[in-house]
Amino acid sequence: MLSTRLAALLLIANWSGTAAFAAGPTDPQIAHIAYTAGIIDIEAAKLALQKSTNAEVIAFANDMVRDHEAVNEQALALVQKLGVTPEDNDTSKSLVAAAEEKRASLAGLDGADFDKAYAANEVAYHQTVNAALETTLIPGSSNAELKDLLSTGLKIFQGHQEHAKSLAAALQ
Repeated sequence: MLSTRLAALLLIANWSGTAAFAAGPTDPQIAHIAYTAGIIDIEAAKLALQKSTNAEVIAFANDMVRDHEAVNEQALALVQKLGVTPEDNDTSKSLVAAAEEKRASLAGLDGADFDKAYAANEVAYHQTVNAALETTLIPGSSNAELKDLLSTGLKIFQGHQEHAKSLAAALQ
């Protein structure tokens, strides 16, 4: 079963056929979507840091905060350097709405139930974000520096996906 957050992220992977992005998203829209996806994972990790007492979950959540904040800082520096203003769009708005709903769902869980749900959500989230980066965001970017940053992020987030899978398996 797909979480609401995951369903919203599927919009990213499939947006090229929609009216809003018929010609593909612009670089400012791509930057905003990528930044928003990072913020969503940082917020989920911070919730895990508040709720979990599992050392493995806490270590994973700390990694998510550190890595996603680092990539987002690089993204902000790049858009400032390029003089680009990230553009909010329907996809980033959908991501935020779905994340708020998922965060509320996770917040209602405790103990092992929270840990399992958080880990499972992280697996699904990274699978979908990574697919969107590979199939839409990176190929759709026209700026070489943005493309390079997204590619670097993808390598990091592929590691997160594997770590999340390992964590989810350990919690079963």
